[in-house]
Amino acid sequence: MYLADQWSDYEVIDTGDGDKLERWGNYVLRRPDPQIIWPIADETGEWKRADGHYHRSASGGGKWEMRPSLPERWTIAYGDLKFHIKPTNFKHTGLFPEQAVNWSWMMDKIRKAGRPIRVLNLFAYSGGATVAAAAAGADVCHVDAAKGMVQWAKDNATLSGLESAPIRYITDDVFKFVQREQRRGRQYDAIIMDPPSYGRGPNGETWKLEENLYPFLQTCTTILSDNPLFLLINSYTTGLSPTVLHNLLHMAMKPKYGGMIHCGEIGLPIKKSGLHLPCGILGRWESE
Repeated sequence: MYLADQWSDYEVIDTGDGDKLERWGNYVLRRPDPQIIWPIADETGEWKRADGHYHRSASGGGKWEMRPSLPERWTIAYGDLKFHIKPTNFKHTGLFPEQAVNWSWMMDKIRKAGRPIRVLNLFAYSGGATVAAAAAGADVCHVDAAKGMVQWAKDNATLSGLESAPIRYITDDVFKFVQREQRRGRQYDAIIMDPPSYGRGPNGETWKLEENLYPFLQTCTTILSDNPLFLLINSYTTGLSPTVLHNLLHMAMKPKYGGMIHCGEIGLPIKKSGLHLPCGILGRWESE
């Protein structure tokens, strides 16, 4: 498992009964997680003092129960990177802390490249990877279909002192954007993607991972430079195996670029039990 264990502003305090108890800076949140099918060992102490608790609804979705002390949003840091945290209506906070293991990896790759690196971040959400790549010195193109998330990414870049960094923000359907980049002849040295299981673009375009991921990956390879640095796929799709990502990357990347492929689970340490919480999978292709 690729473990995001270098946080100081975030931790999974405890887990059980379908919930995780997390510290985000100075505030503690209780949120559901479908992977947590074991019981809570002792639902007292910090469990009872959570600043925010997302209650699931039997009919789907849910709502937050918040203490008056919980602000609308606040800031946490991962090294020199800073992010706005804000509980949303869909239980999320605007950041996936397990992705820190990828931020550290890509920052190291970019800094050691010894040449200018252009990064394309697709399905880029609130810009965790965008901020990390820009902080490491890359030129970044950030693409997401949700206008609000693109603005959140801009805010995170500003928080991290990167408001003047070479970041291009695009609100668009990612598949159509990549096709246009192909026609323009624009190329990138690294591509990051975090495709959803299912989604819609700003003009009603539909995305189904099982049907669209491989042809999308093939299209992305056409806008890679002749000497690419890496290609990273993250996935939270239930039931998708790391071996599937390995096979896709092997078919799409190996014939032309060679290189190395590493795939596996991504996760977070659980403070109280010493166990690890699985949080999705990743597939990394990197040049040798």
